[in-house]
Amino acid sequence: MGTALMIIFGVGVHCSSVLKGTKYRGSGHIFAITTWGFGISIALFIFGNVCINPAMVLAQCLLGNLPWSSFIPYSVAEVLGGVIGSVIVYIMYADHFKVSADEISPITIRNLFCTAPAVRNLPRNFFVEFFDTFIFISGILAISEVKTPGIVPIGVGLLVWAIGMGLGGPTGFAMNLARDMGPRIAHALLPLPNKADSDWTYGIIVPGIAPFVGAACAAWFMHGFFGIG
Repeated sequence: MGTALMIIFGVGVHCSSVLKGTKYRGSGHIFAITTWGFGISIALFIFGNVCINPAMVLAQCLLGNLPWSSFIPYSVAEVLGGVIGSVIVYIMYADHFKVSADEISPITIRNLFCTAPAVRNLPRNFFVEFFDTFIFISGILAISEVKTPGIVPIGVGLLVWAIGMGLGGPTGFAMNLARDMGPRIAHALLPLPNKADSDWTYGIIVPGIAPFVGAACAAWFMHGFFGIG
């Protein structure tokens, strides 16, 4: 449910700022990135400091905070949450998708759901997502050491906002298999007019694999250098 709510805010703001006829069309990337940050904070406040990202599940398993038996069930649930959240957004914006079909390219419509590189260069795109996730997971682990009530949701939201502004330009900063794969699956399944290919090659290699590598390195780094675990 936490992942679904995150996606409702995130995919929702992309639809709101891009689709024809919405009240906030053309609001831009600051509007979108801020909504992602705030939306993740709200999801964490409602559902507690849960994992809404398979990369974080991997980090917690590596640190011994979750049993390895939880890795696949948690990750599958999070991807399903991404699918469900995207379907809810589609229902909300169905009229706008319909009137946008002849004006907005199918690639742009696909990119409302899932991430895509500004310049397609898979090795470099992979490094960007790896490094973004390394900073993201390291930051969350550090923030979680502060025991002040309510600091984790606020801190994680600010972290997402900063990464999006500073590092999100090349790839859209997925940092999360569920954030990208769930909406990508929904895009493939939904009855969108004039639909583009879902670009599974990019989806699997970059936002699919790179976040796990970044999360593993972050867990080892934070444990080795700061004793966090």
